[in-house]
Amino acid sequence: MKAVLLAAGLGTRLRPLTDHTPKCLVQVGGRTLLDTWLDALAGAGVDEVLVNLHHLPHLVEAHLLTRRVGPVVHTVLEPVLLGSAGTLRANAAFLRGEEMFLALNADNLTDFDPAVLVAAHRTGGQAATLSVFHAPDPTQCGIVEVTDGLVTGFEEKPAHPRSDLANAGMYAFGPEVLDLVEGPDPRDIGFHLLPRLVGRAGVVDLGDAWLCDIGTPEALDRARREWIGRRSA
Repeated sequence: MKAVLLAAGLGTRLRPLTDHTPKCLVQVGGRTLLDTWLDALAGAGVDEVLVNLHHLPHLVEAHLLTRRVGPVVHTVLEPVLLGSAGTLRANAAFLRGEEMFLALNADNLTDFDPAVLVAAHRTGGQAATLSVFHAPDPTQCGIVEVTDGLVTGFEEKPAHPRSDLANAGMYAFGPEVLDLVEGPDPRDIGFHLLPRLVGRAGVVDLGDAWLCDIGTPEALDRARREWIGRRSA
């Protein structure tokens, strides 16, 4: 099974830390976000991972050379950012022919097991399966409306949310979704792809799993306080 780990972001809100460190190499609990993801994907049965790069790519590539176990990792440089859905489209040749593939935001940190997402997608029979959680502030998230386990609506950061179920940034896709990415880059999964999957996507709830978007210094501080306790619990 293959996965795409979306890691090309600039991490501007984490500056000055990310002036010299790619966001995916930021450490929490003594390990980089990238290593934590690659280990989790290996445990879920993923044997090939594509990582897209843009900011300080040489540091990510050098770090990957230090890994001795886990999935085979391919890197692809984006001189101009393509957006998350644009990255999937640009690497369609890598993904086509697969029963399914995963796409994940590398700047999230979670103890949710990707194997649960894989199993839900295989049993659900839909074109896509989204991971979701109950958001304390739905206006700051991509909000998913669900009826009988099927996505019936999606809106990115709505002013008046109709649900508190939020997109957790982990997806299982059938290869047919690649044909739904249309228009000029950059194309975003949340803004441009998920609305086209209404009626064709299922969900899996994170339940009690812990999730943190490492997007701000405050979020990074929270992750560093809470992550070790979660891993040792």
